[in-house]
Amino acid sequence: MKPSIPKGTRDFSPVEMSRRNYIFDTIRSVFGLFGYRQIETPSMENLSTLMGKYGEEGDKLLFKIQNSGDYMNGLTDEELLSRNSLKLASKFCEKGLRYDLTVPFARFVVMHREELQFPFKRFQIQPVWRADRPQKGRYREFYQCDADVVGSDSLLYEIELVQMIDMVFSKFGVRVAIKLNNRKILAGIAESIGQADKMVDITVAIDKLDKIGLDGVNAELAEKGLPQDAIDKLQPIIKLEGSNSQKLDVIAKVLEGSGTGQKGVEECRFILAGAEKLGLQNRLELDLTLARGLNYYTGAIFEVKALDVEIGSISGGGRYDNLTGIFGMPGVSGVGISFGADRIYDVLNQLDLYPKETAGGVKVLFMNLGQEESAFSLKLVTELRRAGVAAELYPDEAKMKKQMSYANAGNVPYVAIVGSNELQEGKVTLKNMESGEQSLVDASELKDFIK
Repeated sequence: MKPSIPKGTRDFSPVEMSRRNYIFDTIRSVFGLFGYRQIETPSMENLSTLMGKYGEEGDKLLFKIQNSGDYMNGLTDEELLSRNSLKLASKFCEKGLRYDLTVPFARFVVMHREELQFPFKRFQIQPVWRADRPQKGRYREFYQCDADVVGSDSLLYEIELVQMIDMVFSKFGVRVAIKLNNRKILAGIAESIGQADKMVDITVAIDKLDKIGLDGVNAELAEKGLPQDAIDKLQPIIKLEGSNSQKLDVIAKVLEGSGTGQKGVEECRFILAGAEKLGLQNRLELDLTLARGLNYYTGAIFEVKALDVEIGSISGGGRYDNLTGIFGMPGVSGVGISFGADRIYDVLNQLDLYPKETAGGVKVLFMNLGQEESAFSLKLVTELRRAGVAAELYPDEAKMKKQMSYANAGNVPYVAIVGSNELQEGKVTLKNMESGEQSLVDASELKDFIK
């Protein structure tokens, strides 16, 4: 039988891994510049940590790990015959694979609170697992890249996150729009028109303005059960245009009677004004249709869209009020972002934005032309490696054609040839595989020539 891997998982070739590492290293370097420090948590957590944190749907998507040993021991015949898989799983599965990095982070903060200095800035780049139905772009195992700061309400951190997003995508050479909204504005809008429970319906309808036009949006709102006077009050919000500050002026006017809404407007003004003064490379815009994670976020909400590729959001995040409340430590506010590494990978592939050096691999391959020649070559290979140049000696005295095709397959930029003449003179013939040019180089100058 041909070997296979589980559905929804992937192998990564050396080329793919060097590209993925380029993404992770770039993001990691930006996190470091802003003082975020890396942590890791175990792949598996106690199910008591994970269950009930992602809602009923999320609980079903948790990969559970069977206890080791005689896990059937202690189960009654009645329980076994009931065939209630959920109940049985709770008896012989105590652990599960993590579903995201946020709940393990909350657990980490509560467990280590005595050692941590607040505000605490952490980042985490690790795989997560979901027992989801695999489909295009949706995997059962994938990486998340999260940065969060907890233990402070300061909006300076929101500005910092905007800067980090801007810097990461500038380094990748990807043009993006950074979209900002605020949960308090959305709550204020729904409250001021007396429709507090219709917040999601309202944002979903407004988001279709470009596709179905104003009449279409109003018809959809009516269909969702909004009375005509509420729809009338929403008109200035639906037609919102102009600069960020012009939009905020209109919103502030509509939300005159809502304390929550006004607070959201003030927070947005502060973040937008602060970030714009810092000279961003990418566009930062207020977008009222943004409604991600509404049952989770309590303040600013971020989402990042690539401008030159049709793809979903490639980064997002926001402010939350009670990260650690689920573990009995209330009142820890935080703000964070997550970079979608898999989607960023697709964007960089489509736009062909990987620097040449991300290919990795060997910089110079020495041909093997005999025992004496290879002994001399091996010495040079060792010197090059000590100087930080990736080098390799072909293992066998094979035909030249075979050795050359090995170099080509590995995209090796230089091939070094040491034959009997070169050996006598202490030199190396260096062939540039791209241009085909050959140079006779003194063995002692080889590393400088290649560098």
